[in-house]
Amino acid sequence: MQPYADIDRSEPPLISIYFSGAKETDQNFDVYLSELAKNYEPKVPFSLIFELSKAPTPQLKYQLKQAAWMKENKSLIQSYCNGVAYVIPSKLLRGVLKFIFSIQKNPVDFKVFSEYNIAQVWALEKAEN
Repeated sequence: MQPYADIDRSEPPLISIYFSGAKETDQNFDVYLSELAKNYEPKVPFSLIFELSKAPTPQLKYQLKQAAWMKENKSLIQSYCNGVAYVIPSKLLRGVLKFIFSIQKNPVDFKVFSEYNIAQVWALEKAEN
């Protein structure tokens, strides 16, 4: 199974999530969501960077699953995630993000960027707040 995303926790308080370009399946999407949950296990503040340059456009059922995960974990996200930077060069994927947020509002501050290095600066500032 090719992973849907790889999560890099090597530079705390930043956690970067790199989408692999693999099409989502029930199995790899469930692994992705369980890996997202692991970000909260240490119970320390952090910021997230979702790097979506290689992300495929997810099927509707996975968009809904992502929104449901955010709703289910809203209080946990608000407790430890200081901000989320999305690196999304694609207008289509920006639309997908808006759709997900129309179902479930992002529970923390977020910003969309077209370049990783600018997103990283913003996310570091949020992590320190």
